[in-house]
Amino acid sequence: MGEHREQWSSKLGFILASAGAAIGLGAIWKFPYVTGTNGGGAFFLLFIAFTLLIGLPMLIAEFVIGRGSKKEAVTAYKKLAPNSGWTWIGKFGVLGCFLLLSFYSVVGGWVLTYTVLAVTGQIIGNTPDYGALFGMVTSTAWIGLLGLFAFMLINVLVLSLGIKNGIEKANRFLMPLLFVFFLILVARSLTLEGAGEGVRFFLQPDFSKITSEGVLYALGQSFFALAVGFSCLVTYSSYLDKKESIPSAATSVVGMNLFVSLLAGLAIFPAIFALGFEPTEGPGLLFIVLPAVFAEMILGELFLALFLLLFLFATLTSSFSLLEIIISAFTESNQSSRKKVTGYTGLVVFLAGIPTILGFGLLSNVTFFGRPIFDATDFLVSNIMLPLGCLFIALFISFKMEKRLMEQEFLSGNGLAKGFFSLWIFLMKYIVPIVIIIVFINTLGIV
Repeated sequence: MGEHREQWSSKLGFILASAGAAIGLGAIWKFPYVTGTNGGGAFFLLFIAFTLLIGLPMLIAEFVIGRGSKKEAVTAYKKLAPNSGWTWIGKFGVLGCFLLLSFYSVVGGWVLTYTVLAVTGQIIGNTPDYGALFGMVTSTAWIGLLGLFAFMLINVLVLSLGIKNGIEKANRFLMPLLFVFFLILVARSLTLEGAGEGVRFFLQPDFSKITSEGVLYALGQSFFALAVGFSCLVTYSSYLDKKESIPSAATSVVGMNLFVSLLAGLAIFPAIFALGFEPTEGPGLLFIVLPAVFAEMILGELFLALFLLLFLFATLTSSFSLLEIIISAFTESNQSSRKKVTGYTGLVVFLAGIPTILGFGLLSNVTFFGRPIFDATDFLVSNIMLPLGCLFIALFISFKMEKRLMEQEFLSGNGLAKGFFSLWIFLMKYIVPIVIIIVFINTLGIV
C-alpha cells in the first residue's frame, strides 16, 4: 500500500508522550480541587480503584485499537469496523476533545498568565491576597483572551512540526524536570507547621463524606487524568512500533499518573491546612495555594517561576494530545495540509473558549442546569461524555473488534502469558461497562 506514517522513535518517547497527554491539568490542577470538594481520602481511594480496574484496561484498549489499525481515531474505527455505526466512536471523540479544549485551553491561559507574572516577579511579595489575584486574572476579559490566544498559538506552532520533531522532543525534556520540582514542592509543603492535618485529610478515608455524585466525579477523574474515552491515545498509539509492549507501556503511564496525583495531593493539602485555606476552594485552588507555599520558601519567587514553567509545559503536553486527535482526523489522507489544518483548528478552539472566559465576567449570570458556563462544560465533558466514550470503546472491544487482532497486539513485544489477555478481555467485557452503567444509574437517582 506504500503508506508512510511517522512513528515514535522509541518506547520511552511514546510513554513520555502518553504520560504527557495524561499528566497535565488532570493530575496537577483538577485532581486537588475535585478531591478537596469530594471528601479527601475516600475520594482518592476511589480514584485509585477506578484508575487501576477501569482506567488501565481502557488505556490498553485505546492502545490496541490505535496500533491494530495504524490509523487516527476516526479512521481507526472505519478500518476495524467498516460500514457500521461503530465508526461514530471516533467522531464522538473528536467532538469531546473539541469541547474539552474549549475550557482546558482557558485554564492553560491562566497557567501561562501566572507563569509570566511569576517570571517578572509580580506575585510573591507584591500580592498579599492570592485569592483576589486569581479573581482578577479570571474576571478580566482581556487577560483571559490574551492568555487563551498565546496558549493556543504555542499549541499550533508545536503541532505543526509533527510527531517526532514536536510532541516527542518536548516531552523527553519536560516530563523528568516536572517530577523533580514536584518533589521539591512536596518536601516544603510537608515541613510546614500544621501540615499533618492536610496529610490526614488526603490519605485517611472518611466514606461518610462521599456522595453518589462524588463517585461519578471519581470515575470521571480517572478517565480525565488518563486522557481515555475520547480516543486521543488511539491516535498516539497508531504511531507505535509493533515490537513495543502495549500492557507495559500502559502500566508505566498509569503508574506515573498515580504518582503525580499523589505528589499533587501531598503538595497541596498539607499547605492548605497549614496556611489556613479551605480544601473546597474549587478551580482556583492550585493558583491560590501554590504562591502561598512558595512564599514560605527561600528564593520562593524563583522556585515558583520555575515550577509554573514546568506546569505550563505539562499543561501543553496534554493539550497537544487533544488537538492532535482533531488535526489527525482531517490530515490522515493528506499530511501536506497539516500546518494549515493546525492553524484553522487552533483558531476555532480559541473562538470556542471565549464564552468560557466571559463566563467569569460579562456572562457570569448565564447558567446551564444550575452551573456557570465553565462548570457546566467541565461536568458535561468529564462526567458524562468521557464515561460514555469509555463505555462505547469497551463495547467495541467486547463485541466488534476481531479477537485475533486484539490478542496479537496485546501480546506483541512482551512475554506475557495469554492468561493476562483473557483477564483484560474479562475486565473490558464485564467489569468496565457494568461499573460505568451502575455509577451512572446511581448518580441519576434511579437506584
